[in-house]
Amino acid sequence: MLLASAATVPLLLAASGCRSSDAFDGPDPLAGRPRPGHDVVVLQAAIAAEEALVALYVTVTSAGSAAGSELLKSLLAQHGQHLARLRAALVLPPGTVTASPEVTVSAGFASPGATASPGGTAGAGGQADGRDVVTRLHAAERASAAAGVRRLGTVEPALAQLFASIAACDATHVAALAALA
Repeated sequence: MLLASAATVPLLLAASGCRSSDAFDGPDPLAGRPRPGHDVVVLQAAIAAEEALVALYVTVTSAGSAAGSELLKSLLAQHGQHLARLRAALVLPPGTVTASPEVTVSAGFASPGATASPGGTAGAGGQADGRDVVTRLHAAERASAAAGVRRLGTVEPALAQLFASIAACDATHVAALAALA
């Protein structure tokens, strides 16, 4: 009987010309999932950017041709921690599908669905290639740090603290990579 009653409520509302939002306070329960809030959208963008940076580091460190490969592996591990913390901060309703496309690297900058090509343009694994890779990593880290700082004023304080911490870490990566270049 309860199921029959629950099934007839939408029919009664439709027949009377009412929307469910007219009968209930809050979001329309029949309108489907609400749009994610601003903080969720910003956090998802930060996760995608961090995934791209991790993919760039994975490609570079797996090629093994860059100078300072131990430093690069250490920086990659730190970005793995950043990604884990960002993902832990993302709270989505049950049943939400978060299909994240496989992230690969093209021309030194990561993008979904691209082909990996970590090498530079100067030759096959030579010194110039190593500098070129470090230069691309340096630019990516600088852009990541700047993006993290830009996000600070747009989100709630707890999320801003996380972004500030990651941006500060990225800034130290910029300095470490500058020493390799």
